[in-house]
Amino acid sequence: MSKVRNRACIMRILSFSIFTAVLVLSALAGCMLPAAADEDNDDDDILDLLLPNYVFSTNYYDSFGTPDIYASLLGDPEFERGETVQLKVNLVNKGAIYGFKYDTSVGTDKDDYLLSMKELEYEMRRTTAVGIKAEMISGTPYIEVKPDTSIQIMESLFPGKMPKHPLTFTITISNKAPAGVYYLQLPLSYEYQRQVRITTNNVVRLGLTGMDHITHYASANKTLLIPVHVKASPGFEVTGISGNLVTGEKQTIDVTYKNTGELTAEDATVRMVVMRPLSIEQSVVRLGTIGPGESQTARFNILADSDAVIKTYGIDSEVKYYDEQGEITISDNLEVSVPLEEAERKIGAFELALAGMIILLIFIIVNVLRNLKKYE
Repeated sequence: MSKVRNRACIMRILSFSIFTAVLVLSALAGCMLPAAADEDNDDDDILDLLLPNYVFSTNYYDSFGTPDIYASLLGDPEFERGETVQLKVNLVNKGAIYGFKYDTSVGTDKDDYLLSMKELEYEMRRTTAVGIKAEMISGTPYIEVKPDTSIQIMESLFPGKMPKHPLTFTITISNKAPAGVYYLQLPLSYEYQRQVRITTNNVVRLGLTGMDHITHYASANKTLLIPVHVKASPGFEVTGISGNLVTGEKQTIDVTYKNTGELTAEDATVRMVVMRPLSIEQSVVRLGTIGPGESQTARFNILADSDAVIKTYGIDSEVKYYDEQGEITISDNLEVSVPLEEAERKIGAFELALAGMIILLIFIIVNVLRNLKKYE
């Protein structure tokens, strides 16, 4: 009887030793295999062995398919020069599972069959993108992406489902941006489920209770393009300034305005805004119809106070016109830089009279001296 007990005890010790050896070998594999994995870029299967619970799991199926993400811009994609707008980008996942391959045969075992069906359910999550990071990048100097909105995060994107909230980016379009289509880059980085393995009952020995499957993820990257349309419109800039200001005098200043846009500006007028020590005789001048690339010159009469500071004055002006839809449009501020010079010093009437009196006095003194010499 004692021999039977001893034999049972020895068997229990042997079983425990074998189990301990398996755990030790698994831990050693976790320490040693990373170096080997670096030597071979195709060792994805070896990397799976780094987890000790890999030994206590079974792979019944391999599925095929990945997330397929597309982007669309919500709202009107056309914007005007000088605008600061919010781009609302919607991501859509069109990924689909296009096949399965069994890896482990279940035979007629009912439990294995149920476990394989459970894994099949998990395998359907393969096309879900998780941990999505989107960064909007502008490749043109005419469009600036606001830095604090350039990176957006989305937790997950399921196939065929719309996200609750779109990605929102803030951009500013330059006043000098030519009309046309600009493509902003939207690089995406995310992860997706690469493999699912169903755990066996032995996983409890590792202290991982409640874990019925193991999920392995892979990283992916994709760059999308977001089109932004800049509307064609008239645009103006100052291309020439003739004349200068003089203290205490009224001077004529000629300013040339050029239509640098793509459309015609109908019935255009220009308004100049001046402040003391300057004043203007007529602040609004008609330019007429100006086609793309054409120029018109406006003439202004500007008076500078006699005590005005000598410097270059920046005078504001703006062009008002009718666009092709017949709507009144006002251009951005167009600065006119005009230098102020000091007036030449002129001799006044009092100074002329005083000079005449001095000359007359000198003449009289000279004549008196001449007459005295004659009498001597």
